[in-house]
Amino acid sequence: MSASYIPPCCSAPSHAWLLPTRLDGACMVSSRFDPALWHEEQFALAGIAPARGVAKRQSEFLAGRICAREALVQLRGEPGVPAVGEDGAPQWPGGVVGSITHGQGRALAVVAPAQRIQGLGLDIETLLPPARAERLQGEILSADELRRLDGLDEIERAQAITLTFSIKESLFKALYPLVGRRFYFHDAELLEHDASGNARLRLLIDLSTDWRSGALLDGQFACFDERLLSLVAIPAAR
Repeated sequence: MSASYIPPCCSAPSHAWLLPTRLDGACMVSSRFDPALWHEEQFALAGIAPARGVAKRQSEFLAGRICAREALVQLRGEPGVPAVGEDGAPQWPGGVVGSITHGQGRALAVVAPAQRIQGLGLDIETLLPPARAERLQGEILSADELRRLDGLDEIERAQAITLTFSIKESLFKALYPLVGRRFYFHDAELLEHDASGNARLRLLIDLSTDWRSGALLDGQFACFDERLLSLVAIPAAR
């Protein structure tokens, strides 16, 4: 395995923290990727098991695993590449929690020690155009969330819908490994968010004995390059 090989389809990884509040002990790595520069042998050179699919899928998967590898080096001082579980989720080394996201030429990974954080969910989305946001809002937002859009102009509405979509994706990634159960957009609610990039969510169904309807979770988000990045981190139980 080459622990330092960066394939031509990926930019040099950045270790900048791209969200408002840095998590204690966590590491974030991001990279840009270009499917036009991807070739199959780049997986072998990087020591990463290949994915299936077209060049776009292959290049984004590779870029995400490169980010995860670099984040694990930063966290533990040694490389590692999470395998793909039977459910498609990354399988992180013991004592580590993490999350990977990619889309529209950007890949990111975040990792943290499990003794500090028990769940991490990271998601990046391109900001939805107003017309597409309007079409999707009913699939993503609850009735209460829709009412909170009243009074917003079409750009503000599209941003709010993108945020709701993204942070619910992050919530799923953070909670799914803990509850072992799939849930959907209408099973959680974005209660509030502010201009500083803080957000609060509430579960609307029981997922386990520890995660019941009404449970509150905090998240954060940031907008850059016409994209929205969100993160849900669940502190370890004390």
